[in-house]
Amino acid sequence: MTWQNYPFYLHIILPLWIAGLVFLYLPGRRNPLIAQFLLFSGLGVLGIFTAQLWHHLGRPPFRTLGETRLWYGVFMSLVGMILYYRWKFKWMVLYSKAIAMVFLLIIYFRPEIFDQTLMPALQSPWFIPHVIVYIFAYALLTAATIIAAKGLYLIYGGRDIKNSLSYADNLVYIGLAFLTFGLLFGALWAKEAWGHYWTWDPKETWSLITWLVYLMYIHFRHRHKGKSSVPFWILIVAMIFLLICWFGVNYLPSTQSSVHTY
Repeated sequence: MTWQNYPFYLHIILPLWIAGLVFLYLPGRRNPLIAQFLLFSGLGVLGIFTAQLWHHLGRPPFRTLGETRLWYGVFMSLVGMILYYRWKFKWMVLYSKAIAMVFLLIIYFRPEIFDQTLMPALQSPWFIPHVIVYIFAYALLTAATIIAAKGLYLIYGGRDIKNSLSYADNLVYIGLAFLTFGLLFGALWAKEAWGHYWTWDPKETWSLITWLVYLMYIHFRHRHKGKSSVPFWILIVAMIFLLICWFGVNYLPSTQSSVHTY
């Protein structure tokens, strides 16, 4: 199983997800059981490809941005289905699948998926948990941002946001916990690979900034429980910081000498 097989799998995954959304949404065609079967089948095919790719490469597929996008597609799709079962968020399935499909298509049109071996610094037992918890946190916090965007739409439309804030809170609590584990695992990895827990590398700095912004959201919610629109705006801004940390920081001049550029 190599990246050359990716288009074949993608042509299976996308029709399954699109058909699942059709059976979930379109009037006259709604059938939740068929929809769930199709949506989970697409996720299963994506999981099979990811597992077989890992086996073929002989290393975890976290080496490039393209490979992290693959994992984000897996986790974003999974989070959407979990929220559908937990809170009956049918609309979250649509948004999560749409975002996952966009990221999978980015891999298809702009592959950054070279079969490169891991450099010695990345051959660490902390590498896999560090990346996995971060990508899963990104998926959870993206879901919180989707809820925030919908909440703002309802607020400015003069409608009731119901329990949107509490849903966003739960996702941020879990997402921040995973971000925290990501920071800790990264520090342990850095100590093993480079001899220092923290060096204020641009990637490390932006990771800390992102963590602090989500912590600020939690503190704001604790002290201003009656506020509704401001917490949603904090989540929108926090997602911008998260995207800078994930993608944007790579384009900063100071990152050219970063140990996180490989």
